[in-house]
Amino acid sequence: MQITGENITLENLYQIAHNPSIKAELSASGRANMQKSRDYIEGRIASGEVMYGVNTGFGAFSSVRISDAEIEQLQRNLIRSHSMGIGAPFTKTETRAMMVLRANALAKGHSGIRPLVVEKILEFLNNDIIPVVPSQGSVGASGDLAPLSHLALTIIGEGEAWGADGKIVHVTELLKAKGITPLELKAKEGLSMINGCQVMTSIGLLSLWENRRLLWLADLAGAMSLEGLRGSRKPFDPLIQASRPHAGEGKTGRNLIRLMGETSPIAESHAVNDPRVQDAYSLRCMPAVHGAAKDALRYAVKVLETEANSSTDNPLVFADANKVLSCGNFHGMPVAHAMDFAGIALSSQASISECRISKMISTQMSELPPFLTPNGGLNSGHMIVQVAAASLVSENKVLAHPASVDSIPTSAEKEDHVSMGTIAARKFAQILRNAENVVAMELLSATQALDLLAPLKPSAAVKAAHDHIRKTVPFAKEDRIFSKDVEAIKAMMVSGELMAVVEQAVGELEW
Repeated sequence: MQITGENITLENLYQIAHNPSIKAELSASGRANMQKSRDYIEGRIASGEVMYGVNTGFGAFSSVRISDAEIEQLQRNLIRSHSMGIGAPFTKTETRAMMVLRANALAKGHSGIRPLVVEKILEFLNNDIIPVVPSQGSVGASGDLAPLSHLALTIIGEGEAWGADGKIVHVTELLKAKGITPLELKAKEGLSMINGCQVMTSIGLLSLWENRRLLWLADLAGAMSLEGLRGSRKPFDPLIQASRPHAGEGKTGRNLIRLMGETSPIAESHAVNDPRVQDAYSLRCMPAVHGAAKDALRYAVKVLETEANSSTDNPLVFADANKVLSCGNFHGMPVAHAMDFAGIALSSQASISECRISKMISTQMSELPPFLTPNGGLNSGHMIVQVAAASLVSENKVLAHPASVDSIPTSAEKEDHVSMGTIAARKFAQILRNAENVVAMELLSATQALDLLAPLKPSAAVKAAHDHIRKTVPFAKEDRIFSKDVEAIKAMMVSGELMAVVEQAVGELEW
């Protein structure tokens, strides 16, 4: 993969993060842009000019002039002092994504550093020398200072890295074993390695990729639940969605019809025998609710892809314009807002999924046996499946409180407004994990409900998904450890195999 400074997408970042066999290299254009910028900055250093972060201190020390003889020590000190991350480390996959994004931002050529810096980051990446980066300690002010400092610390040969079998080792062990030399920092290079939002953006993009898959699975779960509850397809008529043309609403309506087909034996029984005029909101409002989540997802992806291909250093170097400009491009608020919005939307998506589980276990809202068990009383059935889903939905309500509305002054009031974007991204990742489990629970209950309607059967992808789940998770004639069933279904979701079955039946869904 060529690193150009402008070619990162949701898809290619996910692929390179998860697949160490994909190698990355600095493109010729990126190298040329970086060299031009470096030549320019070295000329201004030689002229004796004072420039922030090049030959001054940082933050509240920006007025302190550093001698030319101390410039390289200044950069090392910066990395060491800012390596203040704490907490559980990010995974290797997440850190691989950070390395790609950091390299890509620098490859744009507005940082005034040598191409060697990007080449060294990619050399570590390609040789599977992945830094250990703590997950806490960033306020998203001058970007992700603390976590990116740990990344940089490893690149300069002083930090920790992931060794064999997931063990944490000092990076010198891996460098010696692989014959690789660490980076020796020159003027401005330490600052350029840590100024930016690559941690929050990488965590966000990796989660958004998985969120896209989950929203398709939520459509599938909703379709299966609607069939299990003998609901109506009428609310998904294209005429309805055309009258309220939100993009996500139309896509969801079309997805649901494709998943269920135009009709099925279950749907025909509903039309003849069911006296209900309208279904509950959690069924007939799926286009509006699921669609709003899709719209939020697309917005967040657009923001984060823009961020992934941006220059986020300070100061920025514009050699052609003969300018070195101090700025605030490192501020994480665009990403913070997008991640908070995505978290709110996904929390709502999980909530409507839980509502449908609740409908399936209730005799007031369905004609199914209470709690989806053939022999109630002796068996509790899916009683606690719904309780567990409710717990996760309520936990998401807490997690969905936006991090970006908070701010706290740092660096002696110099950095007086911060984004908390990394917290927003980390929260979104947890909301995603919870939502995946809720959708897995809905798939479990919906599959049980469909079996209880026998001999009536669904059609299209609903039947294909039901049959695939049943290969691993059998019909529950009596109580068992349902958490194991949820784990099995979630494994099918995360691996992509369940969506593959759906796509084989009806093609790709929309998002």
